[in-house]
Amino acid sequence: MFNITEKEFKRLAEYMKSYYGINLKSEKKSLVIGRLQNVLSQGQFDSFSSYFDYIHSDQSGEAVATLINKLTTNHTFFMRESEHFMYFKEEILPYLASSEALKRDLRIWSAGCSSGEEPYTLAMIMADYFGPSKGLWDTKILATDISTNVLEKAKQGVYSRESLSALPKHWLMNYFNRLNDREYIISDIIKKEVIFRKFNLNTMDFPFKKKFHVIFCRNVMIYFDSETKRQLVNKFYEITEPGGYLFIGHSESINRGETGYKYIMPALYRKE
Repeated sequence: MFNITEKEFKRLAEYMKSYYGINLKSEKKSLVIGRLQNVLSQGQFDSFSSYFDYIHSDQSGEAVATLINKLTTNHTFFMRESEHFMYFKEEILPYLASSEALKRDLRIWSAGCSSGEEPYTLAMIMADYFGPSKGLWDTKILATDISTNVLEKAKQGVYSRESLSALPKHWLMNYFNRLNDREYIISDIIKKEVIFRKFNLNTMDFPFKKKFHVIFCRNVMIYFDSETKRQLVNKFYEITEPGGYLFIGHSESINRGETGYKYIMPALYRKE
């Protein structure tokens, strides 16, 4: 059983905060120990300090990828906070279909996409909405996360039958293929609509050439302190198209005095 000293925990917390914006509070110490025990044991490290030294010296990036995969929690499910998807379908899509009718180019970002349920749901909603004219529009969704584990799962697009129980039956018929008695896989027609990428939201400057019409960043900022969250929201604002929307989680909030976004409803904001 490895133990982590106050000095070692502070070193880890500062690293996660500096590079990834994640705020590891002191009460998370036991969680850190539990999730990294096997990593230290299998790597034959004699302490957390030697493990951290290895992370800094590893040029391949695999060590830090393992650290991120172990310390980030990726809990999501289909139709989570379903009222967001209803608003997207009933209010936002009709508005965008009209305002972007000439360009037919919708740019949507699922930031902190976890195992893919959110971006795939958005893709299915748009497939339903546009119907036969879908091929005339560019509606590809950018889906990003810092965890390589969940991104790999998202790319595979395999989900248990139980996890799909909240979806409309016609989605299961039209947008999934059955693998066996327990699992389904997203159909290629939906898979090709989502572009998965590893991306760190704590990056100083976002590299995107075009702005987004809709950004979903739900239940991600709960891991950030107030200043990191303020900076991220302002970066989102800068890359949101005028008239575009930002969705956050219901357990999260934005200080309205520190952003140009206008409050629309709980967990939904718009750039005017």
